[in-house]
Amino acid sequence: MLKATLRALAFLLALAAPLALTACTDTLDKVAKAEKPLPKKLVRKMKAMGISETSPILVRLYKEESTLEIWKQKTDGRYAFIQSYPICKYSGKLGPKYVEGDRQAPEGFYTVRPHQMNPASKYYLAFNIGFPNAFDRAHGRTGQHLMVHGDCSSSGCYAMTDEYVGEIYAFARDAFRGGQREFQIQAFPFKMTEANMARYAGDPNMDFWRQLKDGSDFFELTGQPPAVGVCNGRYMFGRQRDGIAAHSGNCPPMDQPAALSLAFAKKTVDNMGVFAKALDRAASGKVAPPRHSINGIEEARLVSAWMKKRVRGERTSRQPPSLGGNRPLTPQRAAEEKRRAEAARSRAAAMIAASVAASQPSAAGQADALPTASIPASGGETEIEQRFAR
Repeated sequence: MLKATLRALAFLLALAAPLALTACTDTLDKVAKAEKPLPKKLVRKMKAMGISETSPILVRLYKEESTLEIWKQKTDGRYAFIQSYPICKYSGKLGPKYVEGDRQAPEGFYTVRPHQMNPASKYYLAFNIGFPNAFDRAHGRTGQHLMVHGDCSSSGCYAMTDEYVGEIYAFARDAFRGGQREFQIQAFPFKMTEANMARYAGDPNMDFWRQLKDGSDFFELTGQPPAVGVCNGRYMFGRQRDGIAAHSGNCPPMDQPAALSLAFAKKTVDNMGVFAKALDRAASGKVAPPRHSINGIEEARLVSAWMKKRVRGERTSRQPPSLGGNRPLTPQRAAEEKRRAEAARSRAAAMIAASVAASQPSAAGQADALPTASIPASGGETEIEQRFAR
């Protein structure tokens, strides 16, 4: 009896040994992937720019251009563009994610912390982008486990090739090791240019996209990630974090140096002139037609229900249902947008004139010494340019 028991134990140990070895090998492989250093050419590029491997990062994503950008912080605190990667695949259309199963890759401003990094992902490497954020929760949006990952396969995520996600992961890993506590992801439907905003002026998602442009403009003007908050269900951006969270009632002001307010006003005057010309081109059909976008929560629910049927093995259409999100820019809508742009330009120009008058006869070059200006949160019809209305 004892001999039989020993023989059985020896047999079980013989079976377990290869499994243990396989598990160990898998673990080593995962560690190796997560620890792979950045290519030397990227390290040399950063060194030439005076940027260390462990300096903070920022990620920008663009759906229409299928591009992911890595930005790194310089010694002066501003961020510089380092590298661009093609997005291998993202699911869904332009526009935000609404509900679980709608196949949409999120758009908005998200935060990644160390615990969201996943070196053991089944998709080679991955990190969770942080959906839903405060804005998404304020609108009752649902979904989970939305990632930037490898394997070029997406169901609501931003999928990269394994080679590229390895480099992106290394950028984030090194930044965390350098002391960065969190990095920002800015996910956009397209490059937030005036020309693109004009192309999509008839889109049902335009109100949301104007909020995203507010944050995009802030970053491009200051070179720093904006502090992001949500007030009355709308994004608000600024440099201070105190009091910038979910608020009810009147939105608290975003205090900014007057010099920054003036810079935004000048940018608005320039932008609105470009936007008006771009509207004429878009209305005349002389630009590339807009891509398809999701048509709000109704279409998202239809797609989610379609997905559930497919998972259950029920017969469905091969393509998800659509309500036709992208609308052509009609002459009437173009005229409305022009009136809005002209009103915004006039407000910004008035602020510039008032600022110049107030600065006389003070010495030039003292903009940073101006008193703090209060910039209202974006909301309703108040896009970035209208924050300077007085």
